[in-house]
Amino acid sequence: MTKKERYTGVIAYFEAQVPIAETELLYNNPFELLVAVILSAQCTDKRVNLTTPSIFAKFPTPQKMAKASFDEMFALIKSISYPSNKSKHLIGMANLLLSKFGGEVPMTVDELVELPGVGRKTANVITSVIDQQPNMAVDTHVFRVSKRLGLVAQKASTPLAVEKELIKNIPSELVHKAHHWLILHGRYTCLARTPKCDSCGLQANCRYYNTKVLKVKS
Repeated sequence: MTKKERYTGVIAYFEAQVPIAETELLYNNPFELLVAVILSAQCTDKRVNLTTPSIFAKFPTPQKMAKASFDEMFALIKSISYPSNKSKHLIGMANLLLSKFGGEVPMTVDELVELPGVGRKTANVITSVIDQQPNMAVDTHVFRVSKRLGLVAQKASTPLAVEKELIKNIPSELVHKAHHWLILHGRYTCLARTPKCDSCGLQANCRYYNTKVLKVKS
C-alpha cells in the first residue's frame, strides 16, 4: 500500500464514521478555550472540564483574570496537574493579552506562543479549533496513532516532524478536523498499551495491524 493510498483510506473512513469531530474541552469563547487548553497539558479533558466552570465564573475575562492572585487561582486548579506553574501561566497569559493584544486572543501561532503557558501545540489547537486554520497539534495521541497507522515514518521522532508530514499529506481543508480524528481514535480505540485492534475499522489501512498483529495471529 502506498502512502497516498493509506491516507486516502484513513481519511475516507473518518469522514464516514466521524463526520463531526470536535474538541472535548468545554468552552464558550476563544478566551475560555485558551484557558482550558493551557490547563489540559498532561491532564485529561474530563478533569479540565470539571475544573473550568468555577474558573470561568470567577474570572470570565482577561481583565478579571489578570487581577487574580496566585492563591486564588491555585485554589481553583489544585486538582489539575502542575497547579503552581499553571496558576502563574494563566495570570501571566491574561496580563499579556491585555498589554499586547488588547484583551483579544490572537489568531496566529507566532503571536500565541508569546503567551505564558502556550507552546506550539496549544497554539495549533487554538487556531485550528477557533479559526479552522490548517494547523496540526501533535499530542501523545496524534503522535502514536499517526505512526501506528503508517501515516508518518517511524523515523519521525519529534512532534514537529510528525506535524509537518501530516500537514503535507492531508488536504488543507481537513487538517483541523483530522487533528480531532486522530486524538479521538487514540483516546478510545488505538490505546497506548492495549490498542483495540480487533474492533478497529482501520485494520486494512493500518501498518501496525498488518505487520504486527496479523503476524502474531498467524
